[in-house]
Amino acid sequence: MRFSRFTWFIGLSITAAVIIIPLILFLPRAAESRDNPQAFVPQQITHTSHADLLPGPYANGQEVTQACLECHPDTAEQVMQTTHWTWESQPFNIPWRNESVTIGKINQINNFCIGVQGNEKQCMSCHVGYGWQENVDYDFSNQHNVDCLACHADANTYAKGYFGNPAEGVDLAAAAQSVSATTRETCGKCHFDGGGGNGVKHGDLDESLYFPSANLDVHMGQLDFQCTACHVTEDHVIKGRMVADNYTIDPWEQVACTDCHVEAPHEDERLNSHVASVACQTCHIPSMAVKNPTKTFWDWSTAGQDIPEDHYTYLKIKGTFIYDKNVKPHYLWFNGNLSYRYLLGDTIDPTQITYINLPAGDIQDPTARIFPFKVHVANQPYDTVNNYLLQPITGGTDGYWTNFDWEQAFELAEDVTGLAYSGQYGFTETWMYWPTTHMVQPSQYALQCTDCHGKESRLDWIALGYHGDPQIWGGRFQTK
Repeated sequence: MRFSRFTWFIGLSITAAVIIIPLILFLPRAAESRDNPQAFVPQQITHTSHADLLPGPYANGQEVTQACLECHPDTAEQVMQTTHWTWESQPFNIPWRNESVTIGKINQINNFCIGVQGNEKQCMSCHVGYGWQENVDYDFSNQHNVDCLACHADANTYAKGYFGNPAEGVDLAAAAQSVSATTRETCGKCHFDGGGGNGVKHGDLDESLYFPSANLDVHMGQLDFQCTACHVTEDHVIKGRMVADNYTIDPWEQVACTDCHVEAPHEDERLNSHVASVACQTCHIPSMAVKNPTKTFWDWSTAGQDIPEDHYTYLKIKGTFIYDKNVKPHYLWFNGNLSYRYLLGDTIDPTQITYINLPAGDIQDPTARIFPFKVHVANQPYDTVNNYLLQPITGGTDGYWTNFDWEQAFELAEDVTGLAYSGQYGFTETWMYWPTTHMVQPSQYALQCTDCHGKESRLDWIALGYHGDPQIWGGRFQTK
């Protein structure tokens, strides 16, 4: 009898363990089902003051880097593995070329300042290296050319000048002593002012994000996120790649809302049902360039005229512009990659729009979501005989910005780009897409149902591949 009771007790204990232990193990998973993004935000580390560690003086930037490497011997090598240093992607095999190609600022063109080749004097002010001279093979293996100050010096103490060297008059010792972890100010020097000025290139990145309000960007304003809160960095490899300078991007290289947020964060299941087809950014970034205007149109064909100049409408060296504020995004299906990226030398049809890049994805793609983009339209030069876009030499002694001679600018570029110039040129319309991921609004300002469904819809349902508004014809967002 005593043995029987003992057996009963053991059996009951085992049964309880089988029931209770899984419940205990399940509790953390249950907690994960709730949206708790703060739990995944990396902690900002208090940076060691370098005020007494780098006394100087320093004759040039390379001497500063040598001093940095004494305590951080691996950092230059780490930086040299990144696209911040190479300005070039890994090789891609693409359908319209027989050989593999790389894509990046180093060798391709855009529809803003067009291209860096031969224009290193100005363009290298945003490269993380020193001394990238025009018409000279840059030594990408020289660790002393890595510019540590570009990302780590206080933005008030350091600026870059010609060919990526420190600007004239910079106190290098003071800049070195100011170094710290990166901030919005250090990242923003290049990323807020890309393309030639504040807000020019990215509709969702401009100088208003240095010290934004919560209503401008809930992450950087209300929560005071630095860039690395989302663009998590390890060994100087920064998560988050731009499709402007790539063709395909591995998901692990991308920043996603679900890095911190759960897949279905809304209490209303009707909203969660949209997640399969609509990117978070589509609803939570209803407009871009909220405070500072962004450039939406650039006409190079009008450059060179002696007419009144204004930063927002016309500059002799660059032509005519259109800037706009509170810009409504353009919506496309997007899976994180490109279906096409114009490569230097690709032939064009000048009677049609030339797309510098085309986001990949459509309604049949299970990995694609409806995503917001800024579209930048340009009128830029092309060779009317060879039918390809031309990259002029703009800076320098005989560049376009000096002599205002397009013929000379194209001829100078031949040896640099390897593209022959026929002697005849014109201007053609190009479009370039920029994903909109910043300036996330507080939830109360997110798009409402009637913004997309109804007569005043901001979405072109037919262009997106639907028969019409899914709310009317009975389609479901989960069914593509």
